Amino acid sequence: MTTVDPDTAAPPSAERARRRAAGDPVKALLHRHRELCERAVDPLEIAAGLEAHGITDRTAARFRHRDVFSLAEELYARSPRGEEPAAATAQVPAGPSAYRALGCALLPGALAAAAAAAGQAWAGPAAVTATVAALVWPGRPAGGRFPWLAHLLAAAVAGWAAHRYGTALAVGLALAVAPGHLLAAAFAAGARARLDGSRALEDFADRARPLLFASVAGFTAAAVGAAALAGAPLPVAVPLALLLFLTRLLLRHGSRRGPVAAALALALVPVPAAAPAAAAVLLVHAVLALSRASAHARP
Repeated sequence: MTTVDPDTAAPPSAERARRRAAGDPVKALLHRHRELCERAVDPLEIAAGLEAHGITDRTAARFRHRDVFSLAEELYARSPRGEEPAAATAQVPAGPSAYRALGCALLPGALAAAAAAAGQAWAGPAAVTATVAALVWPGRPAGGRFPWLAHLLAAAVAGWAAHRYGTALAVGLALAVAPGHLLAAAFAAGARARLDGSRALEDFADRARPLLFASVAGFTAAAVGAAALAGAPLPVAVPLALLLFLTRLLLRHGSRRGPVAAALALALVPVPAAAPAAAAVLLVHAVLALSRASAHARP
């Protein structure tokens, strides 16, 4: 009785398929991320998606590419697609939508300032509600087991601060909504432009961090002006406004909710240093999260 070697017993077609896969590692990656590659508008979308799945420039070397962007270009070129990219580009917001968004951003500050000037008792709660709704409304579908926890904590932080420090603080936060909206939109557009001009993940990170710091600095100056205009205490109003601004940036760019919720919970600790510490913690997380290409892929 003769024994059969399993390796020699394999069908010739299966053996040839294994050899082709070994000689073409990109083909297996293309099959694994087929949906991402077929719906991508450009190679940058694929690069951001690969990074979100943990593929780095070092990993790309195993696929015989110098970086993730080069690997994404090959995947994009080898992916079948019909008319879907043209349909995707048609989803870019038009001019009237941008004006409506700006009008909604101006509304909280205007309503809060008018109600406070008229001496209305509901001015503080209304300002808190409008501020949280405008600053923290997500730009991408929320994920995780408790997707709305960060929003509830943001409302608790703003409400508790307004209760402790008065209506002026709530009005100051509401007045900071408009500059926060403009700077968040400018940061998103600038990061996307830097993503278009980058050729490696590290290159994009080096370009994105200064833009983030400039946006944070610009908003801090705007928050100082809003707090001064409302008569709110600067040491309290500015860190809280910055905390909500960073929360807005992270949630709108699809960041994980856990670190955001943890920073907001820290701000609820009833000590004066809690809000500045929470803002500092969230800034560190924002530098790490928003310097990733995957944070700026089109939703």
